[in-house]
Amino acid sequence: MIKVPETKNGKRLALLGVGAGALVIFILYRKFFPEFDLQHLLDEFANFLGAWTYLVVGLLAFLETGAFVGLLVPGETAMLIGGAVAGQGVINVFLLIGIAWVMAFLGDSTSFYLGHRLGRGFILRHGSRVGISRERYEQVEEYFDKHGGKTVLIGRFIGLVRALAPFVAGSSGMKYRAFAPYSILGAGLQITLHILAGYFFARSIEAAAEYVGLAALVIGTMLGVSLVSYFAWKYLREPENRASTVRWMDSHWFTAWIVRLGRRYETELRWLQDRFTPGGTFGLEVTTLFAIIAVSSFVLIAYAAIISGDGGPTPGDLRAFDVAGFIQSDWLTSFTKVFTYLGSTVVLLPLIVVTASVLALNGRWAEFAVLALSSISIFIGVDVIKEAVGRPRPEQALIDVPGNSYPSGHAAHSVFYVWLAVTIAVRLRPDMARKAVLVGAGVLLTVLVGLSRVYLQVHYMSDVFGGWSLGALCFALFAVAALLTGQLRKN
Repeated sequence: MIKVPETKNGKRLALLGVGAGALVIFILYRKFFPEFDLQHLLDEFANFLGAWTYLVVGLLAFLETGAFVGLLVPGETAMLIGGAVAGQGVINVFLLIGIAWVMAFLGDSTSFYLGHRLGRGFILRHGSRVGISRERYEQVEEYFDKHGGKTVLIGRFIGLVRALAPFVAGSSGMKYRAFAPYSILGAGLQITLHILAGYFFARSIEAAAEYVGLAALVIGTMLGVSLVSYFAWKYLREPENRASTVRWMDSHWFTAWIVRLGRRYETELRWLQDRFTPGGTFGLEVTTLFAIIAVSSFVLIAYAAIISGDGGPTPGDLRAFDVAGFIQSDWLTSFTKVFTYLGSTVVLLPLIVVTASVLALNGRWAEFAVLALSSISIFIGVDVIKEAVGRPRPEQALIDVPGNSYPSGHAAHSVFYVWLAVTIAVRLRPDMARKAVLVGAGVLLTVLVGLSRVYLQVHYMSDVFGGWSLGALCFALFAVAALLTGQLRKN
């Protein structure tokens, strides 16, 4: 082989060749695709993929972390394309987000399980081949023990981290109950943002250009702030540097007020620093409640948007009625007509009053406030949403019930049983035995009350999901407020 010496003339000739090739490609492109329209291409792709988008996007959302496909193909692409198809009106964007959200969480859980079962031993046996020693891996385990939740949550927005974080979390010994809330929140945020980006992009290319420019500005600003914050943190983590910085700020009028403000609210600021960092019992409780808020609010709003303007049953509603008709019998109908009253105001209102009285007499004012405010909010919320959505009830109900259908009031109020069981097991009697049985009984009771409304055909299944979501949303919102208020009072 003859080696051609590299010269300036040779570089110039190479550049000219590249430029000529690009010019030829451009001319051919203009000749054979003179009226190429990206909007038209999206329309054609949407019609081609159609309802299969649900399957494709859901499968890729699962495989991205469940089978580490995200190491090769970033999942953002599938989410954007799915959102673009929804933007053409071919599929429902809320249903697409829901499917992708669930599948992404299942993928995270599968990867976590693989890491838990195989990861640690496998890495310790073979990690030295790629430079991962036992000492390094133990450092990773220690890091995930302190910051695992934060890594799982934020890592959903970073391709490489998103694909590996659940596996490493499982292999590092992180508990699944600590992993799951961060996975739910992170997957929901990442999936929703990318699908909505594709959804709005499909509707207006011009608007997309503006959003892309704005996003570039925001991302650039965030990177700049992040770099400054990082170097400031490295400098200020030394006690001597912190002391000298405070002295300098205190000696200048334009920064002295910051020092005075910091000294005045030092306790509160330290609480914010310690408590809002994911991890620990308090951080896990808050993150779990926020995960419940995210899921329940999405389900409540999504169903309301789907059935607004068309109060007819969804495919899932029809399938639920088919199952109810298949198991229908005289004795089960008689039993269900009685059992469904466990979700009625006649039964629940006295239970709520008695429970609130017991909590007040025992000085459990935080739990009392959560119960009282949540119950009032559910009562009001059911009526307001029913009036706003205006969905008619099913036509062939086994009992006569007036009013609108969405959401199910019985399902919403029955969430009280779950709240009561969890409150007893976690807050009032944390040392009690068989807590899982108590919580399971509360969940079962709530589920059966909701399903009884579908069996009696006074509500669609989507009404019941909306009711459960409203109840969970109210209890979770006020529980978060109670936790934050309690921590502020302690500090």
